Amino acid sequence: MSTTSRADFEAVFPSLVEDLLNHAKKYNLPENALQWFEKAINVNVPGGKLNRGLSVPDTGMALLKQPLTDEQFKHLCTLGWLTELLQAFFLVSDDIMDGSITRRGQPCWYRHEGVGLIAINDAFMLESGIYVILKKHFRSHPAYIDLVELFHETTWQTELGQLCDLITAPEDNVNLGNFSMDKYMFIVTYKTAYYSFYLPVALALHYLQLATPKNLCQTHDILIPLGQYFQVQDDYLDAYGDPSVIGKIGTDIQDNKCSWLINQALQRCNEEQRKTLDAAYGRKDAELEAKVKAIFKDLELEKVYHEYEESTVGDIRKKIAAIDETGGLKKEVFETFLGKIYKRSK
Repeated sequence: MSTTSRADFEAVFPSLVEDLLNHAKKYNLPENALQWFEKAINVNVPGGKLNRGLSVPDTGMALLKQPLTDEQFKHLCTLGWLTELLQAFFLVSDDIMDGSITRRGQPCWYRHEGVGLIAINDAFMLESGIYVILKKHFRSHPAYIDLVELFHETTWQTELGQLCDLITAPEDNVNLGNFSMDKYMFIVTYKTAYYSFYLPVALALHYLQLATPKNLCQTHDILIPLGQYFQVQDDYLDAYGDPSVIGKIGTDIQDNKCSWLINQALQRCNEEQRKTLDAAYGRKDAELEAKVKAIFKDLELEKVYHEYEESTVGDIRKKIAAIDETGGLKKEVFETFLGKIYKRSK
């Protein structure tokens, strides 16, 4: 699948910032507030891996099997940037809720000098910007209302996942009795899979007017399990990955995360191991963390993970193979997603 260069994608961004600032100027927003909003956008929206955003034009190219026109490319990149605006809205909010210190190697936005809880309003403005840009660029598109509703629905789904995550695993109150595989799968499905995997492809399908009920259903049935697998893999790498490759040291155990590994351990442990997990999980203590990891090792969770990976990827491959390409959906879209994730080390 042809891929969009990061530089070409980034070249679309400044005009979208301009759109948002011009829209704000219509209300005679004072200059210092305009500058604040501009900084909030530029600090929080670009700068990540941009995988979600780039997936939109990449999917468009794979669906059409030919180069995009200049207008199609600009439009699909614009929709890609709207997924990054959505991501920025989630991350600015999430960092406040989690009391996080850094994001992408820099202080979290709310920890910038003079920002503090003003970041909550900045997050709202980033979200509202999605609909300002949608209206400006897609008001006359046949799928305009579908695009608006897709963003609303995906936002709602992600917030449901975040709610379940926050009340299941608060950092300051460890209770493994709250954890279960059902809750875990709900959290990863709604907090991650919809906006990170389904949304970019659904946006391209709507824009290219290929969003038939059958195509959307098949897309959902492949990408939601793929998104779940991605998060399980992330949890696995947090404990078993190489920090020098990943670029960070895993903190899920000390942070009391409702992760795949602890849920697998709870299903398999004996009484003695359970007592140790209850006493050692979610504590900011390296020795207690090591005790948890020792139980993970005794329970052979590495082997359990690899079996899960092969079984899940096998199912996903069957679903991809079953796609009927005459309806406009292309196997390549999903093969590319899977190729990026399968057996990744970071």
